[in-house]
Amino acid sequence: MSDYDYAYRGFSTIQEDAAGLTMLLETSGGVTPDGPVAHPQLFTGFLTAPVAAATGFLVVADVAATRYYRPQLAAWLDPVVTANGDRLRIESFSGCGGVYARLDILGDGLDGEVIRHGTTNVDVNSDFRRALNRVGAAAPLHLLVGANEVAVTTLDGRYVEKQVPLPSRWVRGFAEAQVLATGLSLRAEVSPADAEAILRAAPRPTTRSVVGTTRWVSATGRSLRPATRPGPGTIGLPGVERLTALWPVLPYADAVRIYAPADGTLGPVAWEARLPGMRLTLMLSPAAARGFSGEGGVLDDLATSTATEDAALVSALLAWDPTIDVDQLARMADLPSHRVRAALTTLGTAGQVGFDLAEQSHFHRDLPYRPQQIERLNPRLRAARELVAVGAVTIADGLATVGTGEEIHTVRLGAAGWVSCTCLWWAKYQGGRGPCRHVLAARITTNS
Repeated sequence: MSDYDYAYRGFSTIQEDAAGLTMLLETSGGVTPDGPVAHPQLFTGFLTAPVAAATGFLVVADVAATRYYRPQLAAWLDPVVTANGDRLRIESFSGCGGVYARLDILGDGLDGEVIRHGTTNVDVNSDFRRALNRVGAAAPLHLLVGANEVAVTTLDGRYVEKQVPLPSRWVRGFAEAQVLATGLSLRAEVSPADAEAILRAAPRPTTRSVVGTTRWVSATGRSLRPATRPGPGTIGLPGVERLTALWPVLPYADAVRIYAPADGTLGPVAWEARLPGMRLTLMLSPAAARGFSGEGGVLDDLATSTATEDAALVSALLAWDPTIDVDQLARMADLPSHRVRAALTTLGTAGQVGFDLAEQSHFHRDLPYRPQQIERLNPRLRAARELVAVGAVTIADGLATVGTGEEIHTVRLGAAGWVSCTCLWWAKYQGGRGPCRHVLAARITTNS
């Protein structure tokens, strides 16, 4: 799938009248509670902690501009901004797709009015970086967000950033990151000094290809200590050098929370810096060489027979709420909670849903992709449906024979459903990157 191209009405301008100067930002596309709007305005106002906000924005932008794996290649530079009614969320992925960053600017961090709801992505160039780097504690930071550009003004200048296309692999990354995040638990809350000590001991990212260094830590109270090996109570840090992106905001943080698998296994991990009126979250994929877009965590839900239909119903009930209450959605949709969660996963594959670890809830964003494009974004699911369509799945006595010609594999049914396959994908990943196409085909056949 090609990346989405945006259209603009015209150029942004600065207009002067008796009341002073007005910065007009031309926008392109968006959704409000009243429906689609061609050129919405999302926010105008000031940030109450300008230095922390500017630094957090730069961290998100730096992640978008960095490749931690195979760093010689070019990286995307287009954070995504969402207005949720009482907060702004600024998100990005690294160029290699293995690091997800999000700055949540909450109500206490905003001094202004969120006029509309919507989502956009923006380019961050060198002029924009220089403007943010010059933000001082005494300098007011006036932020205007439209649907296709962000403008930041300081006392000494004006910088307007034009929107760039949203890469489709980010849509897959948004989907996988929110599914993986729902499986993480709060494992520690530590002081910024303890977090900084761990990052200071981590290797620095280099211009050479990064294989990824795994480190283990343990938490006691509000202290974090290095561990020599995995064990009870330890937390794995895969590709730990990627966490150093969080370093610049630690001087403004009052605490750092760490989210990881509850069972202590090595998997995705998220560090959340709690800033004045804001939260900055950095989430790492399970390995430096693995981007979120290929994890396959969404495929189980997508293989259910009702997910697409349920997603259409749930989508109509989403209202740009900053937090999504699954139980309330279930009551409104008259669906069991597990089907609502599967529907949210389906919406997540089109970038319509994210997950907030701090509040343990989903949130609504709107990207220019729709659930009808799911199979184009998930080739394993498309291949599985093709196998089913040609009658390449036979099920008997807890085994499924899947394939055609010389490529036929056996899928085994266990207590948790279809749990293994004889193909090379399963042999390599053992389900760690989602089901293979043969397991998916067996599940689709069973559920049809």
